[in-house]
Amino acid sequence: MPVVFRYKAFKFFFYSNEGNPREAMHVHVRSANGEAKFWLTPTVYLADSDGFDARTLRELQGVVTDNKQLIERSWNEHFA
Repeated sequence: MPVVFRYKAFKFFFYSNEGNPREAMHVHVRSANGEAKFWLTPTVYLADSDGFDARTLRELQGVVTDNKQLIERSWNEHFA
């Protein structure tokens, strides 16, 4: 489970063995309060969430958008 980065109490990561064939590029976000999954293409958008309120999800979507290049680079390096 490679952790890409942390922001406040949130961990941004992806699973090494998720899907066969592998799902499209995405990132998971987890904290003590919940978990969410964001697709990265064609734009960053919420795939699923559990436990986060709408305000937190908007904030997390912004953080994913701001760090999209880092997430993409980490994904490509890990799965290369």
